Amino acid sequence: MSGALEHDESLRLLALGDGFIYARALHLAAELSIADLLAEGPQPTKELARLTSTDPGTLHSMLRALAGCGVFTEVAQGCFGLTAVGERLRSDHPRSVRTTIAQSGRITARTFQHADHALRTGDGAFATAFGQPFWEFLRDHPEEGAAFDTAMQEHSRVERGAIVEAYDFPDTGRIVDVGGGDGTLLAAVLRARPGTTGVLFDLPHVVERNCIEEEGLTERCEITGGDIFGELPAGGDLYLMKSVLHGWNDSDVLTILRGCRRAMNPGSRLLLVERVIPPGDAAHTSKAFDFAMHVMAGGQERTGDEYARLLVEAGFAVGRFIPTGSVQSIVEALLPSSQT
Repeated sequence: MSGALEHDESLRLLALGDGFIYARALHLAAELSIADLLAEGPQPTKELARLTSTDPGTLHSMLRALAGCGVFTEVAQGCFGLTAVGERLRSDHPRSVRTTIAQSGRITARTFQHADHALRTGDGAFATAFGQPFWEFLRDHPEEGAAFDTAMQEHSRVERGAIVEAYDFPDTGRIVDVGGGDGTLLAAVLRARPGTTGVLFDLPHVVERNCIEEEGLTERCEITGGDIFGELPAGGDLYLMKSVLHGWNDSDVLTILRGCRRAMNPGSRLLLVERVIPPGDAAHTSKAFDFAMHVMAGGQERTGDEYARLLVEAGFAVGRFIPTGSVQSIVEALLPSSQT
């Protein structure tokens, strides 16, 4: 029995080590827009190869591997179609993650070739891979910057419903979304609470690509460009930061939090929407993302205790930790009642 157990444990490690093969295949399938080509129904591999300028034999091998993961299905010999999972790789799917996965293949995979640098130094490896820091790279490469904004929008589309359902957002008041990207989450909150108004705050070139007008919310939402390390919009009743703090080290996080505190009214609340690392050895996406943030940007995911410590140091009182029906949790923070 012990020999069989040891055999299984070895196989488990080998399978874990092979995980990058499936990830890389998924990156390439997204980059080639395979799911878009299958939107109208199954296609022979030879036709897909012609449309994507790829080798039919190698493409068949890649699609077969992903069919084994439930992304595609081989409906007949050499003919592939989409599964319910694969549908989410379509560009036009309402819960699409195609851009996120494709950009991960172009940027994250390349950065992870230098993960040893991050491991040895504690510094993010992005600049080693691309020659400049992450945010500067996105600024200087507008196509990748736009793809990153779309990727963040994809995350918010997948997660926003669970976030809105998990928290009792106020029926009235001014909601300031700090680092809010294109406004996907803020728009969902404003639609759910018709008596509220909003402020979308992010870098100027980011908020230029906002979704507020197409959501029909221009009369209720201000668009403000700026820097999270600078002056934040003042006078909000609720401040919202989703997937912002995990990109920064503790010193930078304290600067951001203190800036938010200065902008807030005495009765304001702050909501941090982040992957909160749970205790113990149980698998959780936050643990993998924590390593990824260290490698990519020198940032990190954090435990509840770590968020609480930073909030208290920045002058906040910690409220509740609220799980959502997504990978994100909500950390609620208040200004101490004695503050004026």
